[in-house]
Amino acid sequence: MSESQPRLRATAVTKTFPGTVALDRVDFTLQAGEVHALLGENGAGKSTLIKCLTGAYRRDSGDIVLDGSVIDPRDTLEAQGHGIGTVYQEVNLLPNLTVAENLFLGHQPTRFGMISGRAMKARARAVLAQYALDIDAGRNLEVYSVAVQQVVAIARAVMLSGKVLILDEPTASLDAHEVRMLFDVVRSLKERGLGIVFISHFLDQVYEISDRITVLRNGQLVGSEATADLDRVRLVNMMLGRELEQETRESGRTDRPEGAPAIRFRDFGRTGRIAPFDLDIHKGEVVGVAGLLGSGRTETAEVLFGVAPHDSGRAEADGKALTLHSPRSAVANGFGFCPEDRKSDGIIGDLSVRENIVLALQARRGWTRPLPAREQAAMAEDFIRRLDIRTPDAEKPVGQLSGGNQQKVLLARWLATNPRFLILDEPTRGIDVGAHAEIIRLIEDLCAEGMSLLVISSELDELVAYSHRVIVVRDRRHVAELVGAEITTDNMVTAIASDERETAA
Repeated sequence: MSESQPRLRATAVTKTFPGTVALDRVDFTLQAGEVHALLGENGAGKSTLIKCLTGAYRRDSGDIVLDGSVIDPRDTLEAQGHGIGTVYQEVNLLPNLTVAENLFLGHQPTRFGMISGRAMKARARAVLAQYALDIDAGRNLEVYSVAVQQVVAIARAVMLSGKVLILDEPTASLDAHEVRMLFDVVRSLKERGLGIVFISHFLDQVYEISDRITVLRNGQLVGSEATADLDRVRLVNMMLGRELEQETRESGRTDRPEGAPAIRFRDFGRTGRIAPFDLDIHKGEVVGVAGLLGSGRTETAEVLFGVAPHDSGRAEADGKALTLHSPRSAVANGFGFCPEDRKSDGIIGDLSVRENIVLALQARRGWTRPLPAREQAAMAEDFIRRLDIRTPDAEKPVGQLSGGNQQKVLLARWLATNPRFLILDEPTRGIDVGAHAEIIRLIEDLCAEGMSLLVISSELDELVAYSHRVIVVRDRRHVAELVGAEITTDNMVTAIASDERETAA
């Protein structure tokens, strides 16, 4: 391969589905020893392009050239044979097998026709040493962190492929230390001459690790530029096709509602999950929750909604006691909950957009009182319009929508119940910049309409943008409460990192 010849070149790649042009003559070029970020809103065509490159989809037209030779992978195994490997956000390995067995699954070393466990472990240690990973290859993969599993998946993909590595949202579930560990691996692979495609919604990470950025929008190529030459404002404009409104402020909201709280929680908690806490929430108030992964943020939401029923304390609304021992009782009391993992715990992928939207309302009514079909259709169309859910129609399976639109469907489900109190756990995680801004605007609109919200987010700037108060959680305890102008990223970080436990105000 000459120095000027790309490692991978895709030219005029087109892919259509019934009623949708997913890719419209898209070009993409990847050099050897390059980290190339592929960006765009959910539904922009990123996943479709990757699936065409890896043989998961057969493209309708266009060419794919690898190291100067035209290839036409008919499936992922054939693409792997050509040298193209992929690692997804959800590690596609077998947790109940050992690290060594996962690395060599399908091509285990043998001796006298039998698999040699000793040779496999020795080879695994040698492979892992290339990634500065000092772990026991004889232990099951499931005992290790997500970051270690990602590195094992990368090592396997490189062994089987070795020319092009596609990383699809590899850092979505990692903390800052694990991201640095993964990026060290990416840089070492870059030095070895691999071409690496990096897909992420985290712009800070894109600018840290990538050499070049390509942007897709609505299935079309918007542009491709060196990362150093592309400033963030222009990048966002390329992704959205319009100016992104400013969604953050220097400190939190100062228009906190006054008067008696709409909902009170006293000494509320569950042993082993979250220490007892007090929490007051007013009508039209947004209470943010900040903390590190595993600090007790999600545990707080699950106890409030009855997923993990509280074993201490009490709750009341408008002076009347509430029973919150299950999600059913929480829904009956006007609570709604959009969980962090929308795919596993939220949407039902095989059901239509309409069926997902009406699900919570129908459950509250009871299955002996079915919602009339005409009412269901009208409700679905109303929320599709109000939330700008991008779907051809209300009968499309929700699992076929982009992540951002799935999140909107999940929000619509709970808004259809007209809740008094809505809990949102990471409502903007894993969605594109445009949907991100729309969700933030929706939170502020619901607040203005008088709804009470509790919003959990890893994005501290986001909490600053819309919160009247922020509860900081550490070590499964509520350790601080910030109000109004006190709500800054610096104050949140200080409270999270402080060794001295504070009592929530």
